[in-house]
Amino acid sequence: MQRAEPRRREDYRLFRPLQTRWADNDAYGHMNNVVHYALFDTAINGWLIEKGLLDIHRGKVVGLVVETGCNYFSEMAFPDRVTAGIAVTRIGTSSVTYRIGLFRGDDVIEAAQGRFTHVYVDRESRRPQPLDARWRTILEEISL
Repeated sequence: MQRAEPRRREDYRLFRPLQTRWADNDAYGHMNNVVHYALFDTAINGWLIEKGLLDIHRGKVVGLVVETGCNYFSEMAFPDRVTAGIAVTRIGTSSVTYRIGLFRGDDVIEAAQGRFTHVYVDRESRRPQPLDARWRTILEEISL
């Protein structure tokens, strides 16, 4: 298995500021790995909500995570400010794969690089729903 190389800020299309919390630090004094996933989810879903693509309370379509992963390159800890860089790497019929880079403070090299694949499904039936033209247009704005 080949280890991923850290990317730079210019490798991303969209940026979202995030803040670490006191509870994010683990017994070793750095941010616990599960927090990275929470930051990925927060960055992506916050953007989708702001763009009007996702209505977490009343929307007919919800995104389910079907695949995820993370490569860690350097430590982060509270009280670090974090910027999440987001890019879409694949748009399928009902799925989207996102790449997320977490940048500590003003660093230009990511501290962690994650990937999430969401399948968008009907809230009730949980059956995949094709992405409409509006979704595709907005997702293409941050596609690589």
